[in-house]
Amino acid sequence: MIANVIVDVPAKQTNRTFDYIIPDAMRGWLAIGSRVGVPFGPRVVQGFVVSMSERADVAASKLKPIAQVMDLVPPLTPELVELARWMSRTYLCHEITALQAMIPGALKAKYERYVTLGGAADEEAAAQGFGQLSFDNRADIAAFVRSKEHVPLEQLLERFAGDGALIQSMIKSGELLEVQTIKNRLSAKKVLVVYPPEDPSVLEACVSKLPAGAKRQKEVLEHLIRNPAPVRLTELALELNVGAGTVKGLADKGWIGLRETEVFRDPYAGREFKRTQPLPFTEEQAAVFEPIQAALTAVRHEVFLLHGVTGSGKTEVYLQAIRQCLDQGREAIVLVPEISLTPQMVERFKGRFGSEVAVLHSRLSNGERYDEWRKIALKQVRVVIGARSAIFAPFTSLGLIIIDEEHETSYKQEDSPKYHAREVAIERAIRHRAAVVLGSATPSLESYYRASERDDRSGAAGRQAGPGGSPFAGVNAGRAAAVAHPSAYRLLTMKERVQGRPLPPVHLVDMREELKQGNRSMFSRPLYKAIEERLEKKQQVVLFLNRRGYSTFVMCRECGHTLGCPHCDISLTYHQSSQTVRCHYCGYAEPQARTCPSCSSEHIRFFGTGTQKVEEELGKLFPGIRVIRMDVDTTTEKGSHEKLLTMFRNREADVLLGTQMVAKGLDFPDVTLVGVIAADTVLNLPDFRAGERTFQLLTQVAGRAGRHELPGEVFVQTYTPEHYSIVTASGHDYEAFLEEELRMREAGGYPPYYRLILITISHEQIPMLVRTAESLVGHIKELLLRETDGSDDAMVLGPVASPIPRIKDRYRFQCMIKYRGDSQLPSLIAKAAEAFDDVCRQHNVQIGIDVDPQLLM
Repeated sequence: MIANVIVDVPAKQTNRTFDYIIPDAMRGWLAIGSRVGVPFGPRVVQGFVVSMSERADVAASKLKPIAQVMDLVPPLTPELVELARWMSRTYLCHEITALQAMIPGALKAKYERYVTLGGAADEEAAAQGFGQLSFDNRADIAAFVRSKEHVPLEQLLERFAGDGALIQSMIKSGELLEVQTIKNRLSAKKVLVVYPPEDPSVLEACVSKLPAGAKRQKEVLEHLIRNPAPVRLTELALELNVGAGTVKGLADKGWIGLRETEVFRDPYAGREFKRTQPLPFTEEQAAVFEPIQAALTAVRHEVFLLHGVTGSGKTEVYLQAIRQCLDQGREAIVLVPEISLTPQMVERFKGRFGSEVAVLHSRLSNGERYDEWRKIALKQVRVVIGARSAIFAPFTSLGLIIIDEEHETSYKQEDSPKYHAREVAIERAIRHRAAVVLGSATPSLESYYRASERDDRSGAAGRQAGPGGSPFAGVNAGRAAAVAHPSAYRLLTMKERVQGRPLPPVHLVDMREELKQGNRSMFSRPLYKAIEERLEKKQQVVLFLNRRGYSTFVMCRECGHTLGCPHCDISLTYHQSSQTVRCHYCGYAEPQARTCPSCSSEHIRFFGTGTQKVEEELGKLFPGIRVIRMDVDTTTEKGSHEKLLTMFRNREADVLLGTQMVAKGLDFPDVTLVGVIAADTVLNLPDFRAGERTFQLLTQVAGRAGRHELPGEVFVQTYTPEHYSIVTASGHDYEAFLEEELRMREAGGYPPYYRLILITISHEQIPMLVRTAESLVGHIKELLLRETDGSDDAMVLGPVASPIPRIKDRYRFQCMIKYRGDSQLPSLIAKAAEAFDDVCRQHNVQIGIDVDPQLLM
């Protein structure tokens, strides 16, 4: 049998399968999706078996056997292997890169190099004869390696410092052999477990055999008689306050069993989740649940866009849909944005489905993530809740995939493979005939278009979104049809909050007028008064500012010099707690300067506002106020999210202040006021989606207020109160925003009217970068002209400097391709980039291709 293996060498030349003989001893262990160690040139590398056959493309005598099987259970299913091939074609990445993205970090290859004695070492020893003088350390090195059998190369170089050249020559001559092995970065956790005999009377007889002085061992035996269940050695020793040696002594006598047992690391060990029962549906919930239920019952693939206002009860619809899926013997995946993966979400799913739920997100330790993933692979759980990469959970009978807050940009991976979890979810669902539910109070325009597209095709005159029919009809929907996707969505809407609670009124505060009135504070007078009233009423407040740090830039008032990152073309942000200025792109930090590095003036001043500065100002304006700040700086430690939110829920703070972390997914009954400090931070970014993101953020954060019995209120501070995204967000009017935004997108030729491919070229030197970028774009234009007959359905823009021209000491240019209809265009772009492989290798030029990019920075 022959295994066709994709090897862990991401390069153009190796982006194909290589054939290896399957040794007889491995035949029962290998399957499609297995990880293997295979000889590749002079080393052993990790690979994935993607298919098997009885014939090879080359003579059998030239084939090498597989060196090792790395897992008892294949980490990938055949379906995931096929999915990786689809991702490779769709997102223009190497197949090994897609395969590696599907497994947890603990399973990614850790290559270790060892040195053993070669056959030439014995010949050398015989030729020299024993007792002869040696003029170098050759004999000592050989003797050291012989005594150890095999030695890590680093250890050998450390032991014989200064003999690197000699060791190298011994490897070349065959006296030493360099062997590479592959290990996982983590292994399963094992602990010693005490196993009492099944018959307690056996231990009673043992007690009588103990000498009078063995009081501690007697206590252990008597405890095990009372509690005959297996128990971890550490727990038993701690409970009885005895040493491990006491228990091991009993095991040496053969009276009890003591065995090393594998255990799963549980990130929620010691936590009890109160079991919950399904809640009765509202009319709207029942109406949207019915078609989802029908698709599940029929085992039919369908994609639903659940457009429900904040507080409308989307989560309960998710939970009851999952219950039906599980009752059918199938499995479910729930994706949430990383920043929304709050303890509340975990609590709801664990409370409903208990131990059937695995949780995957970056706040877990590597070991915890590894064990949660293994529970999935071993079919010990049937529901997975997690961030983007949880879409690759190795389920074999998927029935339902839910993507909450489907509009979030965090579902798009920014590093290769640059996949979008939503598109991967739909592709997996097609293969499993599963249902997909995309939930959001503010769906992305692309998703809403795909739902409207279905309605337009079915001839629905009065679409669910409103009485005016499809908003796309009046904005050149004929041209939009050119980018029609094969999988249209079905639109489901919920316009009312549970129990008829009203959406909170939103007040726009023009900060230009505040300045004219002499108010230079970061808090407008209406927001200040509203906070004061909530403090008097003992109610809680959420304040949102999408900037961390203290001040967003530091400038000299004498000469105008702004402190910038030496490695990126971006200003440094001042962090008061550490008295440092930091780059939020590359991580560079330095102590805060007391004088200007340009003119030596002491007139250094801080400009702009970050969450640290807001926290300080709150303390000055409202003495005694209790503030919890949630941003990247305060949530670095494990469990910090949960700790801070629990404190807020327990009324240990009056104000929850934060960045996007507080904008969504939170539900606190006593929050009656939401304040947006600066609504324009996202609006001014050089990105065509800036208006959409502003509307989404404002709508989401406004939805945190008045979710329970107490009515809520929202204040939005802005310098552009007339902007349509801010005006429509204040009225909770998605359709009005949609209509205006679509006009802007159609005029600019952006999604959903066109699809995009973003090419980013980077290099340390500008001249080399400019030459490569211009040559690449020229080649792309020639290729498109030749392959598409000059069709005007594709436009090539650029190259131009990226919005952030330099990051991590590399200058960046970008080129954008807009196209409609031609699904072959991404492969043509990849073909054009491949022509520059030699240039990239020789001159360290990097070319990145992003299909359907979410960020243009």
